[in-house]
Amino acid sequence: MAFRLIPREEKFYDDFSALAEQIRYGAGLLDAMLAPERPVWDKADEIKEVEHKCDFLTHEVIQRLNRTFVTPLDREDIHTLARTLDDVMDAIDACATVVRLYHIASVRTGARELSRIIVDSTEQLVFAMKALEGRAGIAERAVEINRLENEADRAHQAAVQALFQEEKDAIQIMKWKEILDFLEEATDRCEDVANVLEGVVVKHA
Repeated sequence: MAFRLIPREEKFYDDFSALAEQIRYGAGLLDAMLAPERPVWDKADEIKEVEHKCDFLTHEVIQRLNRTFVTPLDREDIHTLARTLDDVMDAIDACATVVRLYHIASVRTGARELSRIIVDSTEQLVFAMKALEGRAGIAERAVEINRLENEADRAHQAAVQALFQEEKDAIQIMKWKEILDFLEEATDRCEDVANVLEGVVVKHA
């Protein structure tokens, strides 16, 4: 049995799980915001609170990393994983912010499809973070997140195409193009997390 003179700090796994849980919650709020015909603007405040919690958790990870001598993962991987997880929530928050800022009165179908993909992607993030310590099952979660990101790309392209075909108001086109881009960006950021996780699996195989 290996003996460590200096114990390894394992709380990073709990931190990542907590971050993923908050991101999933935020994705659910965004989905609820866009579910009705008229978006629920007040959800933007709830999403902003989640974004602040994620910022705090990310800061805690970085601070713990600076204080820790022996880490369970490479220091660079811990830093990158915290940052990429926080980026997912930032994209979700940005989308909710502009929906309210632009006083969007009616939700387009493509936006709902993308928000559901975000929910599914963040669900996979939660599963992946829970599996991180044991390293078992991470690769499968990463593959599914990549598949969902490809699905989001197709949904985004279809939504943008429909927007330009159906909407005649140039201002509305600009508003919705930005919203759709933020939605698609959230799935891109989930894929960034998956890529980091795949690198961790390779290093510790």
